[in-house]
Amino acid sequence: QVQLVESGGGLVHPGGSLRLSCAASGTFFAINTMYWYRQSPGKQREQVALITAGGITIYADSVKGRFTISRDSAKKTMSLQMNSLKPEDTAVYYCNAEIATGWAGAGLDYKEYWGQGTLVTVSS
Repeated sequence: QVQLVESGGGLVHPGGSLRLSCAASGTFFAINTMYWYRQSPGKQREQVALITAGGITIYADSVKGRFTISRDSAKKTMSLQMNSLKPEDTAVYYCNAEIATGWAGAGLDYKEYWGQGTLVTVSS
């Protein structure tokens, strides 16, 4: 069974930094694109950043220049380095990934998996 587990959330002052991690476990063939999402109370879940299997990264405008997404394919992990944190960054952060556990015809069959979320609170 495939699982994604986030870690690294917590309370930080405005201007501070946190590093989130996401680890994939279980039996699977490959991980394609990996994502970080976040959801604040009363708001819809929003995509924060993504990183493709080839290392291409895309960021939401609200975090560009402050957040850095990375992955270690050998360790099956992904990280989100968050700097210059603002109160509006407060949210539950979720790891999401396209993971192939089987085949569809001649190609890998990727399905979407979510982690349980980790809370980041930015407050003085």
